[in-house]
Amino acid sequence: MMKRGWARLFFSVLGLVLAGTAIAESAEAKGLAIAIEADLRDQGWIDSQVQMEMVLRNAKGNESKRRVRLKTLEVSDDGDKSLTIFDTPADIKGTGLLSFSHKQGDDDQWLYLPALKRVKRIASRNKSGPFVGSEFAFEDLSSQEVEKYTYRWLRDETFEGQATFVIERRPVDKNSGYTRQEVWLDQAHYRLLKVDYYDRKQSLLKTLRSIGYTQYMNKYWRPAKMVMLNHQNGKSTDLLWNEYRFSTGLTEKDFTRNSLQRAR
Repeated sequence: MMKRGWARLFFSVLGLVLAGTAIAESAEAKGLAIAIEADLRDQGWIDSQVQMEMVLRNAKGNESKRRVRLKTLEVSDDGDKSLTIFDTPADIKGTGLLSFSHKQGDDDQWLYLPALKRVKRIASRNKSGPFVGSEFAFEDLSSQEVEKYTYRWLRDETFEGQATFVIERRPVDKNSGYTRQEVWLDQAHYRLLKVDYYDRKQSLLKTLRSIGYTQYMNKYWRPAKMVMLNHQNGKSTDLLWNEYRFSTGLTEKDFTRNSLQRAR
């Protein structure tokens, strides 16, 4: 009887362990599947150009504004390429950021500073730093390729009246300024609605909100506004997007270090 009791206990415990393992694997598989589906729904636009106003706000509510142009090239077998150029204010006019995202390995980024007339490569260890004084880090401005993270589904919940998936993603890059991110995607269109960023101390650092989505070409959703709030310093940065254009004829030649210096 004693042996049978221990046998029943052993198999009960084993069953619980296996069930727990299956649940954990299911959560990871579901999180990855959600991320893949979101990525698949935003493929095929070839290239895009958009105008943007950046509003920087300090803890006291004082604002400064910048006008920016952004060009992006979709790369089928790797991460996307992007070129960001500042038009105003005068003291940073012509400043540009060229980003080559990669599905595997470190991204490549170069910053052009017209005052110095030189192109500076952004080292991987510095990509968690702020981009031109904003609450966006350099790593936030690279395309968010699926392969850059590991995933776990956390829960389904209603967020601002919309059914959403909440997933956790953890950066693969050891130089990332984040340990993990919690991401809210609406279940109808897999649009990114909110991201909570946790720093290297596991504390909530920033929250990104994407607002006012419009559909383009009957497929691609883009927000009118993105707000990054830094919970630790009280500062925020708004990105106000307008004049989206797709399939404009951009090529690889428009995304080189020489084009970075010429784009004014």
